[in-house]
Amino acid sequence: MSAVTQADKLVRMANQIATFFRSYPEEEAVAGIQKHIKAFWTPKMIAHLEAALPEQGDRVDAYVRRALHGEEPAADSPVRPATRDPQLAGAGASDAG
Repeated sequence: MSAVTQADKLVRMANQIATFFRSYPEEEAVAGIQKHIKAFWTPKMIAHLEAALPEQGDRVDAYVRRALHGEEPAADSPVRPATRDPQLAGAGASDAG
């Protein structure tokens, strides 16, 4: 049996998302993290991560914490809308072949 909890897994996943976006300016990174989590995570996953924040402490990336606070970031996500929002899939797709 693994000693890794669901909270540990969610923190690891959220931190991986933050690592990807850290190459962008801070506000764009926070927006990208927020939009990615909203678009691809279930409400239950988000709720579990938010509930785990106090016990996880510094293990959670600061950008992830900002993204989860719910306030709208000052910048837009650097990821194209068709990529960050599954409902728009195909909006940026090619019409070739």
